[in-house]
Amino acid sequence: MSHEIDVQAQPRAWLMHSILQPHVSKYAEHLHRGRYAANTRRVYLCCVAHFAHWLTDERHTFDLVNEAGIARFISEHLPRCKCSYPVRRCDYEIRAAVAQLLEVLRAGGAISDELGVEDHIGRELVQFDAYMRDVGGLAANTRQQRQRVVGRFLAEQSGSGPIVATAITPKAVRRFVLGEKQGWSAGTVGVMGGAIGCYLRFRAMSGDHVGGLLAAIPRAAHWRLASLPEVLSDAEIEELLGSFDKPFPSSRRAFAMTRCLTDLGLRCGETVSLRLDDIDWVAGTIRVAGTKTRRVDVLPLPAETGAAIAAYLHDERPPTSNRAVFVRHVAPFDAPIGKGAVQRAVRAAYRRCGWTRTRVHILRHSVASRLLQAGTPMKEIADVLRHRSLDTSAIYAKVDLTRLASVALPWPGSVS
Repeated sequence: MSHEIDVQAQPRAWLMHSILQPHVSKYAEHLHRGRYAANTRRVYLCCVAHFAHWLTDERHTFDLVNEAGIARFISEHLPRCKCSYPVRRCDYEIRAAVAQLLEVLRAGGAISDELGVEDHIGRELVQFDAYMRDVGGLAANTRQQRQRVVGRFLAEQSGSGPIVATAITPKAVRRFVLGEKQGWSAGTVGVMGGAIGCYLRFRAMSGDHVGGLLAAIPRAAHWRLASLPEVLSDAEIEELLGSFDKPFPSSRRAFAMTRCLTDLGLRCGETVSLRLDDIDWVAGTIRVAGTKTRRVDVLPLPAETGAAIAAYLHDERPPTSNRAVFVRHVAPFDAPIGKGAVQRAVRAAYRRCGWTRTRVHILRHSVASRLLQAGTPMKEIADVLRHRSLDTSAIYAKVDLTRLASVALPWPGSVS
């Protein structure tokens, strides 16, 4: 075994006498490349050894080296585990350790890809994803969301058996989209209906007669411009940015990401997608690749935003081969961060301000509101927010109550 594998004799024996033995060295090298701390590497190896021991004891094959096998190991074995010391029984440690193992095995072709192409639903979702990408041109986040929805729908309709779209009834479509037991909001009904409609159009293109199912998708009443968008005042923006004054772990990264949202109106996905090559420090511009439109725009980089990013790059960003501006601060260091890191940073700032808000998109609304109050034409606001249509930006016109009042007609019967 590799000299990088440093575990006690018992877990070492479990690893060496299991079906995972040929992959243990690669797993240890993977953890080393990710710059995991030595103690974390030992813990992860012990967790994988426990999983390997269970596979050996129960005489399982590689068919259970996947997410389903991990779930079964945690739910069935851990509650009654009597394995000898030293054994790791913390489910969150085991999930994290085996997740890295699955990544190594998939990269080496030892097990199937993440979607589980060995089952009927997995194969269907692979083809559906290709349709959304190549025909619909949908962004990755949208495709992932619709895959999750359609996966749940297909599991309810066919279980583990073959998928027959024509066997699905209009009643089943309507019941699923409306979420009769969950009491979904109009917005959620729209999301679910959009996902199922997209899937049924995919089946129609494949030759299935699903016109009746498409007609059965309920359309919830939802008027986009019916309510005022929530925005932060200038004083609240200052309070929010001031909450980063006291240092805390990853404070410079959190502050720089938040400035991207409050100054540029970026979405969370656009923020984490920023690359070092996207910033032109001489010209004072930043290139933004839209997560929804997939259009690339070049925006002016405000001095305050640039200073926050520069301070993060100079003082806090760890050494990494990752070319993203904002990177992970814990192992694996070279893996990209997700938009959840931005959302958590902003929500933590909300809590420091004593607010109960949770929606991060408020910051994007607030950028539009400030531009509107400054007299910026609607076309320029749409350009800054990278909206394809002026109608999308029109909702922000309602937050300028002063100007609306000046053009509002008197209520019939009132004193003018």
